[in-house]
Amino acid sequence: MTLWERLYLPTIIGGFAVSIKHFFRKKITMRYPEEKWTLPPGYRGIPYLVKDQHGRVKCVSCQLCEFICPPKAIKVTPPGPVDNPQVGSVEKQPREFEINMTRCIFCGYCQEVCPEEAIFLMDDYSMCKHSREEMILNMEKLLELGGVREDRLMKWKNKHNPQRS
Repeated sequence: MTLWERLYLPTIIGGFAVSIKHFFRKKITMRYPEEKWTLPPGYRGIPYLVKDQHGRVKCVSCQLCEFICPPKAIKVTPPGPVDNPQVGSVEKQPREFEINMTRCIFCGYCQEVCPEEAIFLMDDYSMCKHSREEMILNMEKLLELGGVREDRLMKWKNKHNPQRS
């Protein structure tokens, strides 16, 4: 090694150059709770369930989301043969619907496969909880996240029975 290389001056000067370059760069630090990142279109976040404009759960227990989920994070328990006198045997609402967010990989397959447009993905990336039990979202929590979404299809509108609409 030459004397210049043994003094490590080129390395030290190079390190200072990198530090000075970063010192004068625009800061990208974000004040997280007050400021949030702008998410790109098509961002896949936390899944949630929705109700239609009449307050009915749009999920009909077809279990396609459960079957398509790669990490098996979704568990749907169908209602069985019990009929609801208000809606007859036409509409099936799941007895239980759970999503284990510790397993979810945010792939979006559940939203794509849902024929009833009952499950959607949020545009939010923060899901902080204190325990694993809180990361398992049941149907009530999922519906609370989703709220009401206007039904474009109006599949339950019946011209012979206007009470069903």
